[in-house]
Amino acid sequence: MTRLRSYLDSKRQGGDKIVSIYLTAGYPTPDCTPRLLDSIVKGGADLIELGVPFSDPMADGPTIQESSQKALDAGITLQGTLDIASDFTKRHDIPLLLMGYCNPFQRFGWEKLAKASAEAGAQGFIVPDLPPEESAGVQAAVDAEGLSLTYLVSPNTPAERVKIVNEKSTGFIYAVSLTGVTGARESLPEATVAFLKRLRSQTDHPVLVGFGISNPTTAKEMSEFGDGVIIGSALIKRISESPDVDAACKNVEEFVRSVKEAV
Repeated sequence: MTRLRSYLDSKRQGGDKIVSIYLTAGYPTPDCTPRLLDSIVKGGADLIELGVPFSDPMADGPTIQESSQKALDAGITLQGTLDIASDFTKRHDIPLLLMGYCNPFQRFGWEKLAKASAEAGAQGFIVPDLPPEESAGVQAAVDAEGLSLTYLVSPNTPAERVKIVNEKSTGFIYAVSLTGVTGARESLPEATVAFLKRLRSQTDHPVLVGFGISNPTTAKEMSEFGDGVIIGSALIKRISESPDVDAACKNVEEFVRSVKEAV
């Protein structure tokens, strides 16, 4: 059992809904990211997803795409992301995962990346474009360092693939609440609830629901059908609308706290 899975199971057993927060590494600048991560922790988040900026993020909507481009323009790299992760894990106990796409990870080298991530204190990876059917080599590199590898399923994922994901998962299952890209939405379709109920009957792994959760109300609604929620675009939007870093940190902390209290 990975450290992440043990942590999530303890949360589930205690009846605590998990709030996972995504933040793009290097956004709005590399120097600002650590302060924003601190604010996320102060707000009560249970899990951090540190996004690795990539020029062609196929699963991300315009908000996260923009944050990735700004981070890339500021000079952030995968190694820079690992440095931010290392700084964070030295100061905080809550788990941190790296979320990114195959291209930069593959170029870095999976075995090298897994080792470097473990040394940085990260507890695993979320890779949206990694097909579970083609992940054996990646899984072996991650397993060798005791890290988790999280797969995504969506409303149109066939039962056969859900079964594969269920067999391979070592952390949690990332339930994409709707078909489409990331981005805050005011409401979610009724089909999402049916999907989550079906997914819960197909797996005994923790299920965290992401994509489209924009406020405490939708977070509470979705958490009732899973073990917690994942929020990214709504948080980054609040950062982008803040006049300065101090205001952004305050807005982030208040927003995360409101979500945690709601769920």
